[in-house]
Amino acid sequence: MLSFFFFFFFLIPLFFDFWLVPSLLFISCFLMFLINYDFDFFSLGYFLGLDLVSLGLIILSFWIGSLMIMSSSSVKYFNNYSNSFILMVLFLMIFLFMSFSVMNLLMFYFFFESSLIPTLILIFGWGYQPERLNAGYYLLFYTLLASLPLLVSIIFYYDYNFSCMYMINYFFFDYLFVYLGLIVAFLVKLPMFMFHFWLPKAHVEAPISGSMILAGGLLKLGGYGLYRVIYLVSSCFLNFNYFWISIGLYGGVFVSFICVIQSDVKSLIAYSSVSHMSLVMMGIMTMSYWGCSGSYFLMLGHGLCSSGLFCLSNIIYERLGSRSFFVNKGMMSFMPSMSLLWFLFCSCNMASPPSMNLLGEIMIINSIISWSSFSIFFIIFISFMSACYSFYLFSYTQHGNFYSGFYSFSSGYVREYLLLFLHWLPLNLFLLKINMFILF
Repeated sequence: MLSFFFFFFFLIPLFFDFWLVPSLLFISCFLMFLINYDFDFFSLGYFLGLDLVSLGLIILSFWIGSLMIMSSSSVKYFNNYSNSFILMVLFLMIFLFMSFSVMNLLMFYFFFESSLIPTLILIFGWGYQPERLNAGYYLLFYTLLASLPLLVSIIFYYDYNFSCMYMINYFFFDYLFVYLGLIVAFLVKLPMFMFHFWLPKAHVEAPISGSMILAGGLLKLGGYGLYRVIYLVSSCFLNFNYFWISIGLYGGVFVSFICVIQSDVKSLIAYSSVSHMSLVMMGIMTMSYWGCSGSYFLMLGHGLCSSGLFCLSNIIYERLGSRSFFVNKGMMSFMPSMSLLWFLFCSCNMASPPSMNLLGEIMIINSIISWSSFSIFFIIFISFMSACYSFYLFSYTQHGNFYSGFYSFSSGYVREYLLLFLHWLPLNLFLLKINMFILF
């Protein structure tokens, strides 16, 4: 694992070459696939190690990281501090790699918080509107305020001479405040309903690269953290999980209704992320094998699908200068070649086969209904409204009378089709190799 760390560390001197860095990040993704994964932890060395969950999320982060550079070609063409942009992306990749592979609790907290800094710089430096400052402050203070109890809980564990985040599974504590301190930071990062107000603001004001890595990498830190601490205070999880699952069920329905009344394309995709992440949180909270496996699949699928939808919204924004549904109508006439990709990603967003979202949602729904049969009423609404806002997104952007200011049509660049294809291909083809992800 240290060899991969040095690989990314020595990419930093290459920040002046805009297209070399994503190429090497792609190569690192394929090198990760060559690792011989085991049922338990592998590639152990110094304070780093992997299991199957870490490996999948690291590959997802690097894949999205290389695609976010590819999607931000306007930074290069307009010479908008492209060297600094590549540097921020590389630091973000290093912090995410260390967060997903580190074995020490305090080091995990350090890298978990460090990933916030490059994200903030991306939003402040390359965001679109003046409101990006407000969105960045929301992101900063929500995350920092919620993560302070996490630091206190980790220090509490250090008093018991437990520092490794995996060996600690054999010891059981039932301190309620430690339990709350351990999970609140991850619930805000997911984000859970009622702690989600920073996410739509950050997504709408962030550049396309910021939106992609928020959806594809940083939200997954919350699910990964919950997965790691679920055994630390397992008795509290068993006693109080009904509270979080209840909020997740209510929040998933409520946010799905909020999606249908949005007038901004990016805002709708951001709120749909909140709805999907509530399913991830509920799957982990059931503490069942199917629930945890389904949450893992849904995290991988959602990272690719949501990132692809943000790319599509940015492609329209670069041509029309607006993300409003009232302007973005009739895209089937303006960009006919892109309509198929809109349809494919909207259908994946509603968990249609053969996407990874489908398998993840089936496993999560099974685990939640086995936890409580009463939850089926909420699950029906969440699934139905997921289809509703995905249809709403597709039909309102592709059909209708297009804006009178259009005077031509646009077929799109080859780079954009390659970018979207590299989102869609792993999202659907990994279902054929699902045994690779279900071993843990």
